[in-house]
Amino acid sequence: MKFVKSLLAASLLMALAIDAQALVSSQEAAELGTRLTLVGAEKAGNADGSIPPYRGGLTTAPASFKAGDSMRPDPYAHEKPLLVINGKNVDQYKGLLTATTVELARRYPGYRIDVYPTHRTAALPQAVLDNSRKNATAARSLDDGIAFDNVLPGVPFPIPQSGAEAMWNFLLRYQGVNIHSKYDSWSVDSAGVPSLVVTGAAYASFPIYENMSKPINNSDLYYQLKLSYTGPARRAGESIMLKNATNPLQRPGRAWQYMPAQRRVKQISILAYDTPNPGTARALELYDWTLVGKQEMIVPYNTYKLTYARDAASLTTPNYISPDFVRWEKHRVYVVEGNLKPGATHIYQKRRFYLDEDTWAALASDQYGMSGELYRGSFAFLSQSYDQQVPDATPFMTYDLSRGSYNINGVVGPHGGIRYIEPLSTAQWVPESMAGAGIR
Repeated sequence: MKFVKSLLAASLLMALAIDAQALVSSQEAAELGTRLTLVGAEKAGNADGSIPPYRGGLTTAPASFKAGDSMRPDPYAHEKPLLVINGKNVDQYKGLLTATTVELARRYPGYRIDVYPTHRTAALPQAVLDNSRKNATAARSLDDGIAFDNVLPGVPFPIPQSGAEAMWNFLLRYQGVNIHSKYDSWSVDSAGVPSLVVTGAAYASFPIYENMSKPINNSDLYYQLKLSYTGPARRAGESIMLKNATNPLQRPGRAWQYMPAQRRVKQISILAYDTPNPGTARALELYDWTLVGKQEMIVPYNTYKLTYARDAASLTTPNYISPDFVRWEKHRVYVVEGNLKPGATHIYQKRRFYLDEDTWAALASDQYGMSGELYRGSFAFLSQSYDQQVPDATPFMTYDLSRGSYNINGVVGPHGGIRYIEPLSTAQWVPESMAGAGIR
């Protein structure tokens, strides 16, 4: 009996030692606020000066901004490209570009990447920064990275030790608390013909940020989305609701749909809805995640011209989004790769994400099919809401490289931009409320 107790005690000590090794040391955490920002980005610029030092982000609105407005003028509209990359010189820069970007440049002679001066505009509320520092030594991964414990609202793992931790930083990053926008989703087929998929009103809520002092329970809702479609006529009156919790094993994500013709709310597959926000496409538990490392990449950034473009027809040119609207900059990103677990089912065998070091937004991703071919590629268009301390990535697009088509979602410019609002009532977040949300 004494031997058994000793063995149990030794096993417990070993388990605790393993857990302790998984945490960030106090010495590493001390770099937050010194060498690193409080969310884990390198404060210094790069060797050649093409990435500047971080100096607190963009917190002052340009003179042309009207206080309280939801349309945000581009503070860098006067700048000219430093470099233009296209099919003729893309191989020279392919180490700085996603696989999808390289493929588009090789495939389409008119596609180009206009590279502008880099501006590290990310700015976050102080409470988010303070909590991120605390999380560095307190947060713990659970269930092989699928869940976590002891996390405050903020970046859960500012010094990530695994690919899964980096992906949680992406999913739980600060994007505001309650957001409202009217948006379009457009698809352009292989013939270059654009079509309006849907016009809708979107309400996004991040409940974990409503109480900054409350630790996140591993089954709390971290994201809610409610869409009410107003067009085109065949879609008017439909609505969608989505809820994602922090532990998909204990509380799987759920989605509901209301169809006016059926006059009932039904639960649907979480992968089958239209949404302007890329943060909903999770499937974290289906993949083995590897933190490949950090590298300098040319990615869409400070895309005010695209986000607040008033004419969607100017954006949706054949084969690719109009290069006139996309601003590219060089930034450091965390590269995270997910490989489908044995026995798991998904349309992607491999996914590679490029996470911005300053915001943890997924600026781009490459998706590979079951035969290993580059299947799709996605981009998020990030701009700082300088009046709200919110890095926003509402517009989001996906290229289907197998079909030669693409979709852009979250086109808010024609409808007045992005609004930060008071929370909806609890009654408005129950599925039953969807039946009265739209009018055909």
